Amino acid sequence: MCAVVGLDLWLRAYAGGDPLRDAGHAALLRRFLGSVGPSLRVRTEVPLPRVGDQRAWDATISDSREAIGVEAETRLRDAQAFERRVALKRRDGQVERLVIVLADSRANRSALRSIRSAWRTDYPLDTDEILEALTLGRLPSAGGVVVI
Repeated sequence: MCAVVGLDLWLRAYAGGDPLRDAGHAALLRRFLGSVGPSLRVRTEVPLPRVGDQRAWDATISDSREAIGVEAETRLRDAQAFERRVALKRRDGQVERLVIVLADSRANRSALRSIRSAWRTDYPLDTDEILEALTLGRLPSAGGVVVI
C-alpha cells in the first residue's frame, strides 16, 4: 500500500511480553517450592553429577540424609518424550525419588488423566500427599506428581 503512494515502509520489531523465555516455568517452580518447610534445603538448577553433562534437575530438595529431584513442566505435550527424558535423568542424576510438577491447566489435567495409571508405579503419590510432607519439613515417602 505504501508503494502505491510513493512511500517506503520502515519497521522495527521488538520482543514483547516477559523478556525471560521460561518465566512460566520459573513461576511454576516458585509456586511449588513455596510449600517446602524451612527445615529442608532447596537448590535449583542442580547439575547432574556426570562430567560434561549439560542436564540439570529443575530443583532438588534435601534433608540431612538424602535428596529428591524435581522436574517442572508447564505444558505436558508429549508424555512419552517427557518420560524418556526424565528416566534418563533419574538413571544419571543420583536421586532416589522424583517429583514431577505440572502447571494446573485443563490441558495438563487431561494429559495426566490419560497417563496417570502408567505412571503410578514410579510416581505413586499425588499433590496433597507431597505438599503435606514438604510443608511439614519432610521429604515425601515416594515419588509423585504435583499439579499446582
